[in-house]
Amino acid sequence: MKSTLKKLLPFAVVGVISGATTVGTLQYFGQHSNNGDQSYFTSSPNASFVGMNTSATGDDFVKAAKTTVPAVVTIKNYQSRTTSRASEQDLFDFFFGDPFGGGGGRGQQKQRQQQQAPDNMPSGMGSGVIISPDGYIISNNHVVAGANKLEVVLSNKKSYIATLVGTDPNTDISLLKIEEKGLPFLNFANSDNIEVGQWVLAVGNPLGLNSTVTAGIVSAKGRGIGILGGQGKASNPIESFIQTDAAINPGNSGGALVNVNGDLIGINSAIQSTTGYYQGYGFAVPANLARKIVEDIKKFGIVQRGFLGVTSLDLSDDQQVALYNKSKNTNIKTGSGIYVTGFGDKSGAEDAGLKIGDVITKIDNAPVTDFADLSIAVGSKRPGDKVLVTYARNGKESTTTVTLKDQKGGTSTKTKADLSVTEKIGAEFDPLNDKFKTEYGLNSGVVAKSVSEGSEMAKIGIVDNYIIIEINGKPVNSQKDVEKILDKYQGNVQVKFVDDYGRIYTKGFKMP
Repeated sequence: MKSTLKKLLPFAVVGVISGATTVGTLQYFGQHSNNGDQSYFTSSPNASFVGMNTSATGDDFVKAAKTTVPAVVTIKNYQSRTTSRASEQDLFDFFFGDPFGGGGGRGQQKQRQQQQAPDNMPSGMGSGVIISPDGYIISNNHVVAGANKLEVVLSNKKSYIATLVGTDPNTDISLLKIEEKGLPFLNFANSDNIEVGQWVLAVGNPLGLNSTVTAGIVSAKGRGIGILGGQGKASNPIESFIQTDAAINPGNSGGALVNVNGDLIGINSAIQSTTGYYQGYGFAVPANLARKIVEDIKKFGIVQRGFLGVTSLDLSDDQQVALYNKSKNTNIKTGSGIYVTGFGDKSGAEDAGLKIGDVITKIDNAPVTDFADLSIAVGSKRPGDKVLVTYARNGKESTTTVTLKDQKGGTSTKTKADLSVTEKIGAEFDPLNDKFKTEYGLNSGVVAKSVSEGSEMAKIGIVDNYIIIEINGKPVNSQKDVEKILDKYQGNVQVKFVDDYGRIYTKGFKMP
């Protein structure tokens, strides 16, 4: 039972201390900062509704489709597959279009994955949305993950090689750039204003069918479905999806969810399905959150994330509460809100007077009924931002202002230049013990830990527990060795490492 609790609690802990995807199954898958100059992409002030008479509905759908289709692109992900990565690729193909075709079942998928993808064939295909006339494109992180080349194909079939500007596994958002001007693009709508029952269109490239438009309604808001954190790809996931019944299928990942004006209200990211194909429910990252992420990436090179600094219990989750009560011998009642169970180091919430046992009920006067509400309310803000926290203590409601901090307790934004070596390359390292070195004939080595999705180390194929022998031709035996070699280093980095089959590789990347 304790092990079950440990599996459940990180969903409460991770995102709250902090503050998706199309096309998988459930198992995988706004307020802005007070810094006005951080806004880059254009926005539409309000989401709107379609008239309910038949003729008006049809006309509005046609208008929205004509606006949206030219701004939605196909993204082709080219990468080298090796048998050592078969298990990860098994997930990868399940989430968006498989260019080798056919359903075929899991066994046939694995058989295909044991073969190297041809150089001229993409490993996967998804969608993206042009969000500025000079070629910025938003998509999902999982659409671009692992790519050594990204090709963007417009609705007019014109093709470009894209630059990956940045990614954020915690929201499953990525930002790409192609070199072109005068492109059609979509405005961001204010996704806070959408309503359940509102008409929406999903536009993307499902199952190899380019420029497909489907219609439905917003069937729910603020859905947290455990996709991002459930696969271990996101260290601090933010999940507060827009749920829609517009048909979404493999290949729609990264495509547009728009209102009847053709304004972007979400990025299609996941489906709930037992088969991997549409069964009635799709999920999109809200436009306000997506816009904040891409603005951070464009301005700072990295995502700026605010943290409350609390660990918590989601009172709306009956099972989580029951397990917590059994483990801690408490009698906490289920209900609405977030129960504070502890604080991180240099916690802004603790500094503001919150205590263990308080129940957070609102952030900036917006109701917090479950973890998804808290996740987006806090995680979509930056270090240094202030939030008004309403909480209940001993039956009495109170408010306090919390200054959000980063994970190290700072209250200012950072750029890539401010990051440590391990943050820049996306991994940490543990020493390799002498007994292991002797048994495997190694003179040096560190074990890779906490390898971040989309990081420089991940891009060259390194995952947790791979052994790094040398960096730039120099042996490494500790994290300090890695930091010493790469501190203030600029240029190409050469990494010699051993995979979990004992095979030795030498690969490299340009130091960010």
